[in-house]
Amino acid sequence: MTIKHYDWLIAGLGNPGANYENTRHNIGWRVMDYLANKFDKEFTHQMYFNRFDLDLHDNSIAVIKPNIFMNNSGEPILRFVTRHNIPFDRIIVVCDEYNFPVGKIHLRLGGSDGGHNGIASIIEKLNSLNFIRLRCGIGNDFENGKMVDYVLSNFPKDQKPMINEMIQKAAEAIEYIIDNGINKAMSNINSGELWQIATNES
Repeated sequence: MTIKHYDWLIAGLGNPGANYENTRHNIGWRVMDYLANKFDKEFTHQMYFNRFDLDLHDNSIAVIKPNIFMNNSGEPILRFVTRHNIPFDRIIVVCDEYNFPVGKIHLRLGGSDGGHNGIASIIEKLNSLNFIRLRCGIGNDFENGKMVDYVLSNFPKDQKPMINEMIQKAAEAIEYIIDNGINKAMSNINSGELWQIATNES
């Protein structure tokens, strides 16, 4: 049996179940859903993840949502990259980030888990820091000791336009990374220049 080659793995982090669908912690899943809708794809359910394949700009890409709880996100990602021999620096993980304000997108390659249990699980399972994180800001408007309640609660209704814009920008950022490489992408995404360029061109 021939094992399919992929150039990239895109993984959005979240928790399964209707109760978690619109929570702050599930922003990674929502970005994956946006990509599925944009490219008219449907997820297929597999044992450890939901997935669709995408051919984009001469790249073969697997898009997955690990369908186990956030704290164990590393297991399905390890299984996938091991089976398909994907280099760790070709893994883009999309997740929430309470250290950034709502709507802020930040890209980095490597680094610590930053207190994010999903990222910590991936680091542990891969035994490597060397994967790409696309972090979506959810703010930190919570009292001391209330972080878990905060990330597992829904965004307020008045933030919906900001969240929708952030999801769209995250999807655009993923395409930009694939087209331009991590170094140029970090510069133009983290500065916001990517969207200034797009505005000037339109």
